[in-house]
Amino acid sequence: MSETRSKARPRRRRIPLAVSVPLALTAAGVMAYGNAPGVSAATPPAAAAAAPAWAADVADGFASVNALGQNGTYGGRDGKTVTVTTLADLEKYATATEPYVIVVAAAITMNPVGKEIKVASDKTIVGQGTSGQIVGGGFFLGQGVHNVIIRNLTIRDAYQGVWNDKDNDFDAIQMDGAHHVWIDHNDLRRMADGLIDSRKDTTYVTVSWNKLSDNNKTFGIGWTENVTSALTIHHNWFRETEQRNPSTDNVAQAHLYNNYLEDVAGTSINSSYGNYSRGSTKMVLENSYFQGMKNPVQKDSTASVVQRGNVFSGTSGRNESGGTAFDPKAYYSYTLDNAADVPALLRSGTGPRGAIGVTGTMSTAATTLTVAKDGSGQYSTVQQAVDAVPAGNGSRVVIAVKPGTYRETVKVPSNKPHVTIQGTGAGRKDTVITYDNAAGTPKPGGGTYGTSGSATVAVEADDFQARNLTINNDFDEARNQSLSGHQAVALRTAADKVFLDGIIVNGDQDTLLLDTASKDRLGRVFVTNSYVTGNVDFIFGRASAVIDRSVITLKKRWDGSSAGYITAPSTAAGRKGILINRSTVNGDVSAGTFYLGRPWHAGGDASLDPQTTVRESTLSSAVRSAPWTDMGGFSWRDDRFAEYKNTGPGSGSASGDRPHLSDAQAADQEVGDWLGDWTPTAS
Repeated sequence: MSETRSKARPRRRRIPLAVSVPLALTAAGVMAYGNAPGVSAATPPAAAAAAPAWAADVADGFASVNALGQNGTYGGRDGKTVTVTTLADLEKYATATEPYVIVVAAAITMNPVGKEIKVASDKTIVGQGTSGQIVGGGFFLGQGVHNVIIRNLTIRDAYQGVWNDKDNDFDAIQMDGAHHVWIDHNDLRRMADGLIDSRKDTTYVTVSWNKLSDNNKTFGIGWTENVTSALTIHHNWFRETEQRNPSTDNVAQAHLYNNYLEDVAGTSINSSYGNYSRGSTKMVLENSYFQGMKNPVQKDSTASVVQRGNVFSGTSGRNESGGTAFDPKAYYSYTLDNAADVPALLRSGTGPRGAIGVTGTMSTAATTLTVAKDGSGQYSTVQQAVDAVPAGNGSRVVIAVKPGTYRETVKVPSNKPHVTIQGTGAGRKDTVITYDNAAGTPKPGGGTYGTSGSATVAVEADDFQARNLTINNDFDEARNQSLSGHQAVALRTAADKVFLDGIIVNGDQDTLLLDTASKDRLGRVFVTNSYVTGNVDFIFGRASAVIDRSVITLKKRWDGSSAGYITAPSTAAGRKGILINRSTVNGDVSAGTFYLGRPWHAGGDASLDPQTTVRESTLSSAVRSAPWTDMGGFSWRDDRFAEYKNTGPGSGSASGDRPHLSDAQAADQEVGDWLGDWTPTAS
């Protein structure tokens, strides 16, 4: 899309906002929220089910290391999948000798209070949507227990009213001598002792994407003189937790990265310390964010802490480092998120995800096609795998792309719905699809690509999903100044029910084109837990699109200047446009140089009614005090541009140049109003 448009006569608008029933969508991260279809609290206990796609997920970090006779951590994927709603059935399958994937589909109350089920090896225990809860107790993994996954559960409320409880050892998850354990995407809170205790040489553990809150002794590690344990602790949100955040005692390799430790001012819970390296521990602490914590990083004189890239905001007391540790990449690969982005990412991405991996019915398993540059997969390019999807495909096909950089363009045509492209690396930067076409790039057969044709990845099929990868357009404007047409799209969608989850979309001008198949067709897009980068009109199009709990990063222009526009909606009248919800706008650009948006009346079409709403988001100082501007002869004041309860240095009070929604108006501009009857569900 060009920066200027031909002049057209502005028109006065008075199209009422569409009103629909709000959808109960809250934070989304790796997977979308909501209850899984086809299973409810009325499901018979221990109902058998085919293994859903996520049952094949494996751990990252130290839990992925081949050691002690266990090659990684994959839980019960080789066993049957059962759904449980009672304590008796949960205990029956969790303690069984054979492998199981155990789907917890209800709130299960422990009896007596504090009961800890003794989990046996080779188990996956996972909550169904947000309904899987363990109340008043937890799990115990004893000596030699291995290959256990605990995911997507809320484990809560064994608290007995005594803050520093010496009488009740009621933990959410206690491990004594276990190995190869993955604790992922759980909500752990208000227990009578620890939320997680990793004791007695428990090792090869990964704790990731959990929310740990409202607790005293939160996460303790150690309890022997042996220095053998190895743990990875990443992307966890410690909020209102007093001590052991974690405390690591005599740990040979403790790798902590991208965690968020938050002590909220003015509450009854006060932190006593954050990360503590005790005894002979060797700790590597990277790109974490400490907010308001007392004594954020401590170490004993005998212990080591190597710090890199951490952020400390409003902290006080001890912040220590010293000694030598180890190189985590000698054991496994991983990708660091920027420390400054960690609070926004973890507020949205931690804790249970709804409808985790269910494809619509529990009996439908996805077909998986594997792509690998080194020839170890079925296909060596992503487009080859797309081509292999049958036309008129009626069920989910997952294209699993191994880590690497794939220099190609990819098109998913309209006759191939239900496709997921998913990177299989440890992070979204490990798998990259990139190309460098621009609008003015000559086509082999003559002519140029145009804006929409420049896309690295083009999606024209409904019910498309992408996750855990980077989609990039690396067109070099500086080297192509003689070229007419610098618009360079990384990702174009022209379909309905497009779910972009945990990805990076990177470019400069016109990065993310969110379109519809035609002007009269609905095109809904839900982007969550993701990064979008660019400088000019880099989120644009006529789709009804939600950018939810994501990071929007502003980039300088090719010549080093700071100036740009985030959104350029071209919404049809009566439709929803672009909603930026609970996200973060940042970037290394000058203050007061970027507009939140401007109206794109594509082709001078005066019937369009462009809309952008930015609500409950954090805006950097780069945002202009008058954040909307005109485009192509059309005034933004005649279209739909507004804010609601934004914060940060780039936010501002309501004025004639800065419309704010009232509470009543904002109630009709929520995520559910954009998505209607569609609940984005990872599959």
